[in-house]
Amino acid sequence: MATPVQDSSDHSATEGARFTDLLWERTADLRALIDDMEFLRRLGDGTLPLDVFRHYIEQDSLYLAEYTKALALLATKSPDPQTAAFWATSAATAAVVESQLHGELLAGGALPESTKAPEHSPACLGYVSYLTATASTEPYPVGAAAVLPCFWIYAVVGRRLAATAHEVLAADPSHPYAQWVTTYDDPAFHESVESARSLVDAAADAATAEQREAMIRAFVIATRYEFMFWDTSLNQQSWPAS
Repeated sequence: MATPVQDSSDHSATEGARFTDLLWERTADLRALIDDMEFLRRLGDGTLPLDVFRHYIEQDSLYLAEYTKALALLATKSPDPQTAAFWATSAATAAVVESQLHGELLAGGALPESTKAPEHSPACLGYVSYLTATASTEPYPVGAAAVLPCFWIYAVVGRRLAATAHEVLAADPSHPYAQWVTTYDDPAFHESVESARSLVDAAADAATAEQREAMIRAFVIATRYEFMFWDTSLNQQSWPAS
């Protein structure tokens, strides 16, 4: 379980501390669970079954289609044009660049063919529904905190996988896992993560104490969904029969 949310009204009490550092600390237990996931371990060493990876990519494609909507909603509620431009550009990148990568992986012939059209898993649908609802109905600072784990945790995971998957990449640079890893270990992606963090820090500085508490809750919930999303890629969940 994550550390219980505590009062954060004095979030700047520690000199030099950032609000996003507090968010990172509050999810330490959850992130430790993510670090130990069998799915990511086997993705890193190249032993993840190709059909499992295809299922993951299909779900990630469905996720990205909705995540872009959450980012676009966030852009409309941003406090200034520069902030709006960042979220809007991030939405466009997810819609075009990352979706293109997913399409290439699914249609490139390296992964086994699927026998049916993909549909959102319970974890995927829950995650995107939470993000779009938060971005549309909560104050801007809360929405910004909710979308941050997808940026930040993916970047950390991608960098770690790039290191652990060195032998896999060296043996076969065209391996489908290699394409995914190199995307999320790209320096430009890490720059966008730092920009997102800075915007969430700025949002926290302008937020009320109540909103900062809501930002912590949103970040924790989104991090829980990050874990569930990856976990159910390997341990797949089915919807009840209709």
